[in-house]
Amino acid sequence: MRSSGKLIIYTDLDGTFLDHETYSCSAALPALRAATARAIPVVFCSSKTLAETEVIRKQVGARDPFIVENGGAVYVPRNYFPFGIRRSVQRGDFEVVELGTPYPRLVEALRRLREDLPCRFLGFHDMTEEEVAADAGLTLAEAQRAKEREYDEAFKIVGADPAVVGVVLARIEEAGLRYTRGGRYYHLLGDHDKGRAVRILNDLFRRAHGSIVTVGLGDTLNDLPMLEAVDLPVVVKKADGDHDRSVIGRLPQVRLAPGVGPRGWEAAVREILAERVGA
Repeated sequence: MRSSGKLIIYTDLDGTFLDHETYSCSAALPALRAATARAIPVVFCSSKTLAETEVIRKQVGARDPFIVENGGAVYVPRNYFPFGIRRSVQRGDFEVVELGTPYPRLVEALRRLREDLPCRFLGFHDMTEEEVAADAGLTLAEAQRAKEREYDEAFKIVGADPAVVGVVLARIEEAGLRYTRGGRYYHLLGDHDKGRAVRILNDLFRRAHGSIVTVGLGDTLNDLPMLEAVDLPVVVKKADGDHDRSVIGRLPQVRLAPGVGPRGWEAAVREILAERVGA
């Protein structure tokens, strides 16, 4: 079934477009290139920082807008849309819509929580580049970029039983903050998420193109706000070979990709391109 609307693809990175262990996107590249050849925007929507995302964009030749730090900010290349963007600021070659709470406030909030609760928190701000690299399977350069956070603190709750973890997460909400969980870490956030950022871009794409059809691809619970904000949500398999039941159970119209990470991404995007644009 071909669509009369402009197709827009949003995608998570870690565990979805990128392999969970190797961080390689090679398996997804043929479908990415097929989309790019048809002028279909592919918007990265990730917990990664600006520094991390820029490296990936350069590697794959991406030119579309992108979303960093779980919706902390929306980056739009200058002159990408034929109009200005309200409430944006200029940063180099980008118009940026900032949605997130400044990072120092998140670090201070985590410090206060740590003082009051009987468990060990370990945030990226506590860890050296060497420690982040060893814990996340990154190179030192990649770890340095991962620590350049502005709106989202990645953290672990070390050695706590589920009851204590539940108390921690409840206290985060009581403090007026949010949390989400990705493949490796919890993330402490302010009043933002991937879904809010996606809806902002949806409005911009509609203004530029009229009718749009939106697709979202993710693998874990922190992708749920993004997946809820698109017309066609797609969940790829996690590294263990299963789809995340906590995600698909909350998406009645979800499509399940047949493969893990970027292999599932490739298959799902190829199928959608065939359906929507006859590719």
